[in-house]
Amino acid sequence: MIRLRPAHSTDAGTVGAILTEFAEGTAWLPKLHTGAEDVAHAGAMIDRGWVTVAETEDRVVAFSACNAGDLDALYVASGMRGQGVGGLLLEKLKAAHDNLKLWTFQANTRAHAFYLRHGFVEVARTDGATTDEQLPDIRYEWQRGAT
Repeated sequence: MIRLRPAHSTDAGTVGAILTEFAEGTAWLPKLHTGAEDVAHAGAMIDRGWVTVAETEDRVVAFSACNAGDLDALYVASGMRGQGVGGLLLEKLKAAHDNLKLWTFQANTRAHAFYLRHGFVEVARTDGATTDEQLPDIRYEWQRGAT
């Protein structure tokens, strides 16, 4: 059973580890941050009150970070991907907001399929010149009641 809850400061290590795992397991993504930097970033998002975690009985397996409808992050640990955990986090966000916006890299085809399946629409593309990673990205938006 998956439970969603606001993240606590003590979750920063696990949330950061999920970020690091994704970066290390994604060949097309440049490795710009250390694991310690990922934990610090996770801690900063948690301190701002942006983070919701998904947990099983014994561990955090995914998280989302959202600030006033801007979805900054949604990551699921590798062993839990494809099991609906990301969808649970996204549905919680959709219940709390009338619209959501996010960026994802063009190379992240799994994310594209996920967001399209959940009612998001593509609204912009860039060449990535302004991102730290220098990778082309896509802007997606979701609005309650849009068809």
